[in-house]
Amino acid sequence: MIDHPITDPVLIFAIAMVVFFVAPLLMSRLRIPGIIGLILAGVVIGPNGFALLDRDPTIVLLGTVGLLYIIFIAGLEIDLEGFKKYRNRSVLFGTLSFTIPFLFGLVFTFILGFSTPAAILLASILGSHTLLAYPIASRLGISKDRGVTTAVGGTIMTDTLALLVLAIVAGSMQGELNSTFWFTIAVSLVLYVAITLILIPILAKSFFRTMSSEGALEFIFVMSILFVTAYGATLAGLEPIIGAFLAGLALNRFILEHSPLMNRIKFVGNALFIPFFLLSVGMLMDIRVLLGDPSAWLLAALVVIFVQLGKFLAAFISGKLYNYSMDQIKLMFGLSVPQAAATLAATLVGFDLGLFDSAVVNAVIVMILVTCMVGPYVVEKYARKLALEEELKPFDPSEAPERVMVPIANPKTVESLLDLAFIVRGQSSEPLYPLTVAQGTNGDAESEVAKAEKVLAHAVTYAAGASVPIQMLTRLDPNIASGIIRAIEETRITTLVIGWNGKRSTPQLIFGGILDQLLERTEEMVLVSKLGHPLNTTKRIVLVLPSGVDHKTGYYRSLRTVKRLANQVGATLVCVVVKDDARPYEKTIKEIKPDVSTTVVGISSWNEWHKQWMLTLRADDLVVVLSARRGTLAWHPQLEQLPNVLAKANPESFIMIYPPETEKTDSRGSRGTDVPRMMSSRSYED
Repeated sequence: MIDHPITDPVLIFAIAMVVFFVAPLLMSRLRIPGIIGLILAGVVIGPNGFALLDRDPTIVLLGTVGLLYIIFIAGLEIDLEGFKKYRNRSVLFGTLSFTIPFLFGLVFTFILGFSTPAAILLASILGSHTLLAYPIASRLGISKDRGVTTAVGGTIMTDTLALLVLAIVAGSMQGELNSTFWFTIAVSLVLYVAITLILIPILAKSFFRTMSSEGALEFIFVMSILFVTAYGATLAGLEPIIGAFLAGLALNRFILEHSPLMNRIKFVGNALFIPFFLLSVGMLMDIRVLLGDPSAWLLAALVVIFVQLGKFLAAFISGKLYNYSMDQIKLMFGLSVPQAAATLAATLVGFDLGLFDSAVVNAVIVMILVTCMVGPYVVEKYARKLALEEELKPFDPSEAPERVMVPIANPKTVESLLDLAFIVRGQSSEPLYPLTVAQGTNGDAESEVAKAEKVLAHAVTYAAGASVPIQMLTRLDPNIASGIIRAIEETRITTLVIGWNGKRSTPQLIFGGILDQLLERTEEMVLVSKLGHPLNTTKRIVLVLPSGVDHKTGYYRSLRTVKRLANQVGATLVCVVVKDDARPYEKTIKEIKPDVSTTVVGISSWNEWHKQWMLTLRADDLVVVLSARRGTLAWHPQLEQLPNVLAKANPESFIMIYPPETEKTDSRGSRGTDVPRMMSSRSYED
């Protein structure tokens, strides 16, 4: 016999998993977002439907975790530079998104005869919103669109204002609305935000420097930060969702977009916790009360109409003021219209205080259900349009897909090289090409190839954790440089990411035999890196630009790579122009996307770099040098000495970028493939 509602924990979880699997599939056939299917499933199987499952503490717990996950991921994914750039827009949109529905709510609640505290509380409920449909925008790759960034930033404004109104109304009902109350609210809010945004980055930096290779431990650390911070918000008199967003902001620069850790966070949330949240929202709906109380329908119709009208007007006014397209305006509306957690919390508090009756509670639940359907539908529709517009833009050769190769010799440096390669690769649909070259003869060729493939095993596992497609390459060649060059030509590689141990075999060489041969015999972009600290702990990138480098063929592409790196790790960019006018460089750098906080300075000589700038480098700096191959434009003898100098400098983390010497094309036929082999047995990476 089976209890009704079901109480067996195994069966409850089994039913939930089946629902999470079936509901999105059914909705996809109807061309409806899967999120809506999960909410409807909650209505059907919940306590007010067929009562298969009760909205018990377990469902509430997992649903709360799912809500915090949504807000946390929004904080992690937000483009901090874009957020800073558009913060005024977010403030304006958030203020309008709260104020307009709030005013509508005040008018109709007073007309319906609500008391002043009840009218203010219900009006504030209309002003808040939940980023329920944000996962859709993220999945479609437009999370950094300015409309999305504006809406995400505005969410903090609306929810903070709504929750402050809730605290004030609750305080007034309990007779606590005095100077002490206002002082406590202000001080706790300021202290909590300051402690969160200062302490978490310090802890994260220390952790990732010492434990960066422990996958499971990284995930547990992030989850600990999330939930401790969320609970800390309740101690400060705020809602946990505020803490979750602040935790995401604080960890934003430490969790790279294309990293195994980010992939784990999204996977667990999207597969488990967020569906539980949607299911728990659906379980709140009680259709029977609506059928038995006609006044609830009138109230429900009013709140549904006014919340949607208010949210659309806020998006329309903000969008028109800042020249957003109608698709972006509708996307902002879709992101800001869903009501869920903050709305429900305020409603239940109002009910407990005696301000709301059951008709109001059910009217709010109808609003939650309707807005949770409208929002995802609108976001799905217009996010797809924006994503399609992005794809249909005229082809820019400089933004063609990167084919990135990572030669690997030392398993200890695999993860740092792959993290760099993930960023360089960007959103490319091309796989990543890790390569090992075995130096074997006919007698021991098989064993050498087996050893080389064993080195690749960790690279494949690490890349799989980041959901990056991999195409393993193994070459057998007595000369390592020749093996790498042959692989470059066969796979039409555009960019080579390779490590260096900081030691030169002879003083006459730049890096060593293998790397020097690669620079002489290739024309592709090469990034030679020596990373002494994890990329995600970098706070500042110091870019060295030698005189004349702006005239090189691959100058713009190289700058775009550096700015993408700075954007992904959340670092500021300081550009040092050596022996040249800095103004043209500054103009060009600011024009290139993505947006990064940038400072451009000029110095008169290499001597000034060595005697002044080298002394200012910090342990968490990353030095990037836009170098040049010998005999080409912008080459200078100092560029050949710089790697050896930087290897002994304070940061011990630098990248030498050698721009491509030819325009990027689909063909590599411009250069012959019959390259004479130069015998060498040195390792190219220690």
